[in-house]
Amino acid sequence: MKKLFFGTLFLALVFVLPAPTMARVSVNVGISLPPIVFGGPPELVVIPETNVYAVPDVDADIFFYGGWWWRPWEGQWYRSRKYDSGWGHYRGRPSFYRSVHSGWRNDYRENRWRGREWNQSSPRSS
Repeated sequence: MKKLFFGTLFLALVFVLPAPTMARVSVNVGISLPPIVFGGPPELVVIPETNVYAVPDVDADIFFYGGWWWRPWEGQWYRSRKYDSGWGHYRGRPSFYRSVHSGWRNDYRENRWRGREWNQSSPRSS
């Protein structure tokens, strides 16, 4: 009799009490890199012997390659479809970076590349 009573009580609780709802969790992680303010789209120069564009007139390294803007920061790489926002973490180091000479910025300032003159005209000029 007790089994019948507890069985009936159990079924009543299952059908009478509201069913637990599924919880939804939404996590939005925004990566806030130190901002670099541009008055408009930044000027770009192509780094010789590569298909990599660089923004030469800012202190931070910012590159454009393969439809993405790339930026290293604190030992990590970030990329975005826009130059001024939307940066997301990129695991590892992008493959294009192997072809970027570490002294490219000094070569740009001195108008030379591997001992030769470097006429670093912007792709938007001309």
